Amino acid sequence: MDPLTTGLIAAMIALVVLLSGMPIAFALGVSSLTIMYMFMDPFQLSMVAETIYEGVNDFGLLSIPLFIFMGMIVAVSKAGADLYECFHKWLYRIPGGLGISNIVSCAVFAALTGSSPACAAAIGTMGIPEMRKRGYDEGLATGIIAAGGTLGILIPPSVTLIVYGIATETSIGKLFMAGIIPGLMVAGLFSFWVFWVQRKATSLLSSDAAATGISLPATEHYSLGEKLRSSIKTIPLMIVVCLVLGSLYTGWATPSEAAGVGAFLILITVAVLYKIYKPRAIMDIMLRTTRESSMIMMIIATSFLFGAVLTNLYIAQSLAHAIVDMEVSRWMVMGLINILLLVLGCFLPPVAIILILSPILHPIISGLGFDPIWFGIVMTLNLEAGLVTPPVGLNLYIVQGVAPDIHIAKVLKGVIPFILLLFVGIFILCIFPELATWLPSKMIK
Repeated sequence: MDPLTTGLIAAMIALVVLLSGMPIAFALGVSSLTIMYMFMDPFQLSMVAETIYEGVNDFGLLSIPLFIFMGMIVAVSKAGADLYECFHKWLYRIPGGLGISNIVSCAVFAALTGSSPACAAAIGTMGIPEMRKRGYDEGLATGIIAAGGTLGILIPPSVTLIVYGIATETSIGKLFMAGIIPGLMVAGLFSFWVFWVQRKATSLLSSDAAATGISLPATEHYSLGEKLRSSIKTIPLMIVVCLVLGSLYTGWATPSEAAGVGAFLILITVAVLYKIYKPRAIMDIMLRTTRESSMIMMIIATSFLFGAVLTNLYIAQSLAHAIVDMEVSRWMVMGLINILLLVLGCFLPPVAIILILSPILHPIISGLGFDPIWFGIVMTLNLEAGLVTPPVGLNLYIVQGVAPDIHIAKVLKGVIPFILLLFVGIFILCIFPELATWLPSKMIK
């Protein structure tokens, strides 16, 4: 049978199983075994265990549980509250300053945890009630947190970028560096939107108040001393992030080494600042880390099996050759790839999408002359949009869990402008790829 026809049948099998509601790891395993049974020699089934072992027998994967451990330590502490309070006190005079402080807090929290759900939950718990109290539209308030939380998979250290680096054999350190400027750019786009919306809303509210005689909420004021005091607890956390990223940029440490040192320093910092050192608290952090890491590792293992099946059946290679040989612009192909990523992002988690598609897309991207590091960031931006797009937009449900009295339709309405801004970010990266490639090109080998 023609490899492309076989690939179409394999894709239908995988789609049906993935949409059945089965956990992603098991769905990929069942799909792989079914395809092997239908199209491969029976004796190759005896190689399944060895193939799965090869998928996780990679030293680079050690950085995943270590960065997750680092993130869990921060997530169970009051670090999110302190970050939020700090940035709010510094930005409160700016129109939309409260909303912008939530976005900045999400960006910094992302650099500490690398987790989108943890970021949305931690910052949203304080941010959404405060924004509602100060007259923010409920849709905007929830949209800020849902979209801000997506920065967790872009701003390093990011588990998503680690998985992409391993799947495509791309330098994880360079991917981390590539995510910094685009991450700040997206946070800036989000902040500008909040500034513009709230400036307009404040102007209208002031006009209405003057016409009706209704008094506006009292304006907050913070002294320089209060601002500096609120910053004290955030400084050690910022230093740890800078040390982790700096060690990668200078080549002093591998991602696994940086993750190990970063987790140790964060553990010491949180123990000193937040008194989290009791055995029960440490055990809780370790159990959470184990659950999260095990889930990701199982997805990696079965995704490697799925990719090996596609390779052995010559499906991935045939598809790559067919697309590269198409007489269309390479940007047309890139546009179709972005649409595919967005659609899949509505149904599958980012890690699963990267592991399923990377064996197929990486040869195509390389054949068309695109930089794989740049594409990793573009891919991540698409997956960010998937995190806030129904029906399986995880951050939408995280935010609704934080504010259960706000209807999901209103949350979705508030997040739509931020989804469009993510597309703007992708467009900017396509025009100026140096935004993602400049820092990696300056790294010390």
